[in-house]
Amino acid sequence: MERLSGLDASFLYLETPTLHMHVVMTSVVDPATVPGGYSFPRLKEMIAQRLPQAPVFQRRLVEVPLRWGHPVWVDDPDFDIDYHVRLAAVPKPGGLRELADIAGDIAGRQLDRSRPLWEMWIIEGLAHNRVGFVTKMHHSTVDGVSGAELLSILFDLAADPGPLPPPPEQLHEDRIPSALELMSQATIDRAMTPFKIARDLVRTGQRVLDVRKVRVSSEDRPGLGKAALPLSAPRTSFNGALSRRRSVAFTAIGLDDVKRVKSALGVTVNDIVLAVCTGALRDFLIEGDELPDKPLVAVVPVSVRTTTENVRGSNKVSSMFVQLPSQLADPLERVEAIHQGTKGAKEEHNALGADTLLNWAEHATPNLFASAARFYSRMQLADKHRPVANLVISNVPGPDFPLYLGGSELECGFPLGPVMEGMGVNITIMSYRGIMYWGIISCPETMPKVWGLAASIPLALDELLEVAKLPPATYRNKDAAIAVEVSGFGAADQDAHSQPA
Repeated sequence: MERLSGLDASFLYLETPTLHMHVVMTSVVDPATVPGGYSFPRLKEMIAQRLPQAPVFQRRLVEVPLRWGHPVWVDDPDFDIDYHVRLAAVPKPGGLRELADIAGDIAGRQLDRSRPLWEMWIIEGLAHNRVGFVTKMHHSTVDGVSGAELLSILFDLAADPGPLPPPPEQLHEDRIPSALELMSQATIDRAMTPFKIARDLVRTGQRVLDVRKVRVSSEDRPGLGKAALPLSAPRTSFNGALSRRRSVAFTAIGLDDVKRVKSALGVTVNDIVLAVCTGALRDFLIEGDELPDKPLVAVVPVSVRTTTENVRGSNKVSSMFVQLPSQLADPLERVEAIHQGTKGAKEEHNALGADTLLNWAEHATPNLFASAARFYSRMQLADKHRPVANLVISNVPGPDFPLYLGGSELECGFPLGPVMEGMGVNITIMSYRGIMYWGIISCPETMPKVWGLAASIPLALDELLEVAKLPPATYRNKDAAIAVEVSGFGAADQDAHSQPA
């Protein structure tokens, strides 16, 4: 029995019928390299053999009676692989649009909390005999970094890696803890809460003063901007209350092309990623005749895993609020503004402390937190006030070498994060073998033309290459609309989708 950390549990409390707190990875694999040929039963058997290597796949939640404390993880005595690994198909020959449609449908359905909080969908019927792989896991079980680490459990470095190593020896209990056990442990934890709150009040007060010093000093330090403030974002069409449904779009750009711009302009890779997002959002907002006259605000998750090694929990993340100056017409001015802003945001984040969010999340009261989240969603309060931020943008580094799933070579992987109330779009990027794969997920009631935003991503990079006086992109997709080159996969859609949606 393992109690969830406050931050892990908060992702459960935040969840409502319209706010889904799971993350999704949509991948395409080529089964041509599978020894003996691909079949769904064989792939499912391989996955079942790998699961003991990672206990997260076989544990489920148990709530403390009266929600007296955070839930606990227990080994699921009724674990059923057939429930978690499922087969689906798209009409042949399916392209990335069809794969995105089914990924959006999967992302729009909540996970069953009476079972381990994950699902894997094997998608057949794709063009060129490719196979899709859609994995959905609750955010309470993984963050971006730990989710990427789970790739090492399911994926191999060769098509035929040989026999599996024996799973680590673990003690499994076949029973669910009693209500008395759960209440007793929670009571012991709560007994220390007043002392911990007093400690965190003192620490946070000092850190807030440190943040203020950084903001004041930034006025006298050339090249250093300020972090954006929550509730300072302009309202756009994609900032409002959510529905249950989700729409998904994919795109890709070359990592080397991003690095060329980064080096030419003297900024960072993340600065260029944010600049590409800003350029694409500017085009999207101009197309909708709603470009605001002030910067957009993005929530950028930051991994704090290296500085919080001794803190329990699956999620080791904090967040920065960064301005995206979409109102600026000059791409170079946008890059410089983003560079200065992210430098200031990082300094303020460091002054606040990597563990501040983790510490305060421990004090979240389950009943109050969950009731407030449901009330906020049910009353559609996101429509009634200024957005906390406009969107979430996350960039997760991935491997630069080939991976294999059950012998099938991984060709591409598109990550998808959660869409938050009032922030109807999430952009998540993961690099793999020199390509940056972009997963864009939205609520279709707030952003119906998500493929239009996806189509603007490579165009925004082209614009940066041009103003930096660099040669055109070296990575050029076969399908100009969806900007993904996967050995010809999706090329059949080129004529139909040559223009933005």
